[in-house]
This record gives sequence, C-alpha cells and structure tokens, in this order.
Amino acid sequence: MVAPTEDQLRFDGRVVVVTGAGAGLGREYALLFGARGAKVVVNDLGGNFHGQGKSNAADKVVEEIRAAGGTAVADYNSVVEGEKIVETALANFGRIDVLVNNAGILRDRSVARISDEDWNLIHDVHLKGSFVTTRAAWPVMKKQNYGRIIMTSSNSGVYGNFGQANYSAAKLGLVGLANTVSIEGAKNNIHCNAIVPTAASRMTEGILPDILFNELKPKLIAPVVAYLCHESCEDTGSIIESAAGWATKVHFVRGRGCVLRTAIDEDVSPEYVKKVWHRVTDMSEAKHLNAIGEASLGLVGVLEKLRDGQNNENSVTETFRYNYKDAILYALGVGATVTDATDLKFLYENSPEFSVLPTFFILPGLLAVMGSSLTANAIKHTTFDLTNILHGEQYIELFEAPPTEGALTTISTVLDVVDKKSGALVITQSDSYDEDGTLIARNQSSTFVVGAGNFNGKTKAGPDVKALAPAPNRAPDASVKVATSKDQAAVYRLSGDLNPLHIDPSFSAIAGYKIPILHGLCTMGISVKAVLKQFGGDDPSLFRAAKVRFTKPVLPGQTLRVDMWREPNNRVCFRTVVVETNAEVLSGAYVDFKQIVVKPNMTAGAALQSDAIFAGIKERVAENEAKAKAINAVFLYKITSSGKVAKEWVLDLKNAKVYEGPVQGGKADTTMTVADADMVELALGKLQPQTAFMKGKLKITGNIMLAQKLAPLLKTEAKL
Repeated sequence: MVAPTEDQLRFDGRVVVVTGAGAGLGREYALLFGARGAKVVVNDLGGNFHGQGKSNAADKVVEEIRAAGGTAVADYNSVVEGEKIVETALANFGRIDVLVNNAGILRDRSVARISDEDWNLIHDVHLKGSFVTTRAAWPVMKKQNYGRIIMTSSNSGVYGNFGQANYSAAKLGLVGLANTVSIEGAKNNIHCNAIVPTAASRMTEGILPDILFNELKPKLIAPVVAYLCHESCEDTGSIIESAAGWATKVHFVRGRGCVLRTAIDEDVSPEYVKKVWHRVTDMSEAKHLNAIGEASLGLVGVLEKLRDGQNNENSVTETFRYNYKDAILYALGVGATVTDATDLKFLYENSPEFSVLPTFFILPGLLAVMGSSLTANAIKHTTFDLTNILHGEQYIELFEAPPTEGALTTISTVLDVVDKKSGALVITQSDSYDEDGTLIARNQSSTFVVGAGNFNGKTKAGPDVKALAPAPNRAPDASVKVATSKDQAAVYRLSGDLNPLHIDPSFSAIAGYKIPILHGLCTMGISVKAVLKQFGGDDPSLFRAAKVRFTKPVLPGQTLRVDMWREPNNRVCFRTVVVETNAEVLSGAYVDFKQIVVKPNMTAGAALQSDAIFAGIKERVAENEAKAKAINAVFLYKITSSGKVAKEWVLDLKNAKVYEGPVQGGKADTTMTVADADMVELALGKLQPQTAFMKGKLKITGNIMLAQKLAPLLKTEAKL
C-alpha cells in the first residue's frame, strides 16, 4: 500500500459499505476506499446484469483490497434485504460510516412489453434496495452523528431513454429519495447525494458506441464518489453527473412562469392559457430552487399580488441580466474613450477600479416599460404608435452600490397620468432589486403621447413624481464641451433602445427629422458623465440621483456644452446646449451627490485630477481661517505625472492661503512628492498615507511630523 501524503483524503477508521461491488463502478469504489484506509464491506449477489446466476465476484475484490494492504469482507446478500448487509458491517467492524447504494440490474423492454415481473424486479433492486439498506444504516449513523450516503441515479432517469421505462422511473425515484434523505439527515450530520455516472460496464457493453465505451472508465468516476463521501465534503442533496474524467452538478430549474388570472376571484380559461403559453414555457429566466419551501413561497407571493390587485395591466415585472460587456458597451455609447485615462475604469473589465456608469441603471426600467403595454394600457381613449411618443423626463436614483454584473428584478408600475391637452403624460416608476431583494435603483420615466390629451384628466403630476430643478440665474460654475460622433446613436442603441427613430432615415423622416436623432437618454448619459467627472471626482460611488427634461433633439455629430452650477446639499444643477445651434436640449436638470469633489473649470484648459483636491482644500481653508492658521506651517506639494513634476501646490497655512505654483516669500516646512492619481486615492481614503510612504508612493522631506496635521484637510468629506 502506498504511504499516505499529508494532504491525501483518507478514510482511516471509517467503515464503508458498497453494494454491487463485484465489478464495474462498485469494484472501483471499493478498491479506492480500501486504498485510502477504510474498512470495506464488498457486497455483491454475484449474478449477471440481468440479476441471474451466482459468482464469487465479491471474494475477488476483497482479495484485491487485502493484497494491497487494506481491510475488507465480502457480503452476498440481496439489497432487498439491506438490513443483512448492514449487519455484516456491524458484526465485523462495529459501525457504518459510508453507504454507497450502487447495485443494479437491467430488464430493458419497451413500455408495451414490460411485464409486471420486469417492473417490480427493477424497482426492487434499484429503488427499494437503496431505501431498505439506507433505512437499516440510519439508526447507526444517527447515533454516531455521522453518515455519508450515495444514491446511484442515471441519465436515463434524468432525461429518459427508449426501452427503459422501468429503469428510468426507478433511477429518477432515487433522486427524490436522496433529496429527502439529505433533508432528514441534516441535523445528524448525515449527508446524502446522488451520483449520475456514465461508465463502461457489463450493463452498458453493447449499448454504448465503442469510441465512447472505451473512454468511460469506471475508475475515473470513483474519485468523485470518494470525495462526496469524505468528511470534508459539505455537499448534501446534490445531483452530480460524472463520466470520462469530467463531472458537473445537475439542477432542476423552474421558469418564471405566468399568472393565469388578474384577480383572486377570477377563473382560468383554456383560451387564456393558450394565449400566454409562450410565457408559461419560457425558460430564459429559469431559477434553481433549493427547497420545497421556496416553491411554496413563490406561490404565496403570486396569491398576495392577486389579492392586492398588483397582477394587473398597470404593473409588469422583468429581470434584467448584465455583465461587463453590457456595461462597457453602454459606456462607449455615452462617450467614454480610451483617450481619457480616467475613462479606462469604465472600459476595461480587469481594471482594479472597474465601475459601471450610474446612468446604465436606467436600462432595467426602460427596457421593462418599452417591452410592456403599460403606456398603452394607461391611455384607453385613443390609439397611437411610436411616431407619437416622446420621452419627456427621466429620473434615476441609486440606493445601494450596484454590482458590476448580475441580475436585477424590476417592478414597473404606472405612477401617474396627466392631461397636457396637446398630449397625455404617462409617468411610470421602475424599482430594481438585486438577487437578495435589496432595492438598488428607482427610475421614473415620463412619456409624452402626442395627440392623446383632452381626456378630462388631472393637469398636474402628484407629489410622488420627482420635480425638476431650474438652473440658477448666474454664470455657470463650470462648463464642459463634449463632441458626439456621427455613430453615437448607432452605438448607443445596442444597449437596448432599438427605436428605429434613431437609426432608420425613412422612419425619422416620418417623424419630421432630416436624419435619425440621438437618443435623449444618450444625451443624458453624456451629460451626467461630464458632471460626475467635474464634481464627483469621476467616482460613481458618489452618485445619488439625477433628473432631466428632454426639450429638443440632438443630431449625432453635434457638440454638447454642459453648464453646471454647484448648489447646497451636494446638488449640481446643469443644462445641456448644442454648441452649433445654441439650442437647450436638457433643462431643469440636476445631479445629487453623496459628496462633491470639486475640479477646476474644465474650460480653463488641461488639468490634473488632483486639482479638485486642492480646490476643495482651498474652500475649507477659506471657510475657517483660524483653524488653518493653527497648523502654522507651509506645505509644498509636487504633483507628478508620467514620472515628472507636472504641478506644484502650496498650502501656506501660516497665512491661510492655498495657491498653485512655487512657495512665495519664503520656503516650505514640509515638501511632499506624490503622483496625481495617488493624491486622489489619498484624498478619497482609498490609499493610507503610511502605506503610500512605505511603498515609496509618497516622498516627504523637511518636517515629516507636520505632515500628520494635514489629515483633516486631505479627506474630501472633512471640514476644518
């Protein structure tokens, strides 16, 4: 016997029973357990794969185990008398730790030709035999608070197979048995899993093609079963398929389904079932349920919605799945570019700061509403088509940091309908939840339906509809110009808004435009991105909410100017104007931040990221000169870019001044040299000063101790 290695999975002191262990898979299981220190009961009745005849197969396997230095005994009882097999284990070794229910026979016949004998014998050996043996081992395992049980299923049970109705029924029955045993055994540390093996054996010889038969070696499956039976394996209630040195987990999944009535007191008709059958059988949003309770809970949820009247024509639920490709495509659609180094985190999934632009999370609600009849159901007094629809306003709010990939379940409802005389304004609200049920995003979309007004409806939106914020009557605090490309709409539409108005010249001509126009939400995405860069440190985690009104269209290729005003309570109002025509295309707009990080006016020319940090420090020094002067020192920052000093900033806290350039009228008490990006990381708290200093990212000369007094100034959220 080979000496065990330190990390080898061992079964020393364990007693393992393997049924049907005289050949094939059972033999390989028994040999492997014996080689790993287990005391093995090799059970085999000795018949052929039809369950006929006798042989001394079990004795031969026992001899092999003993010859290799292991311990084993033979057992010749039928599995339908499983208690006798367990008695063999107890009489020889005093316990049973592992039971591998492997015994099996075949009696293949077509459904019409299966006799009662063929049916009963297959079920006796496979299903009843596994149950009886498990039942006999159960009290022993329960008393010792430990047990590992394997049920052997088959692809014939999982998928069905011609000529094996009896066999496939028994094999799928073993999956149900394993599931229940795993549930009942959990509190006593008894695990039960089902193996679905495909192996060359006397049962499969002549059935499988030679090329497949020759590669389906039973010894390649044995290690999978051995691990499932080891004390370190935490799986229970799993279905594991294995063949030819490959293994996977098999799940039963349930589709999202479809409610077949709209109220709790309404009946279901066959005609309606036919109408929605495509939704009943849709498996695109299938999910695995871990327990029967989850299935029941889902039905309770359906009934609660019916009682509350939520399953009606004014509500729709959709699941939005996305990954890094979707996030990157959206970023390209709203103008992110590799020519701007700070945009790389939106375009490269392996970037250590990979992030999703906040306005990307408009998409779940947008696509849910676009793919539904919510707007049409809200306006029943007239008909309309896509050429009558205009996107009026959009609001988005993020409640939690969204994951960079995953699935969001979005519930969309009609929030309000307003009669604007020249048209109807339909306001929908979409709440998006992650897989844990946490509210991630809320969107409100106002859709203006031209010509659908004058229906004697309410003339003002209710208080739940988020209001706009008019721009202040003063010069902008910052302005940014962003050029769009002629392909902007063609790229943006790939994120899901496939309205032909933005790509098809003939369709846009019908709507009155010379060429396809840019999506309003694309203009919004470009604008919010510019505001985020200017006042949010290009950090999506600082974004809270945004609202815009779409006033005029933009043509792809035009240049946008985003004018911004910093307001109290971390709000930045903005408007977006087309430079070529001076037409205002977004108005009443704002972005709310968790915290504002100020950058110098981008119209002033090239700037470093860290300029925003020093602009913020300058503000805080001006707000409280006394505390600044109390530090009583002059600090010189040398900010590097590409390894060279690009700028110098002076914090003259003796005189409460902060300015760009060399020290004026004296010398610095402390000089610090740091890269532009690292300065931003320090200010945002993502890089600790001590760590930066130890790694050589922050070099300090002069009075090092004075540098510690700067901590309150450097934190972007701090006040002096």
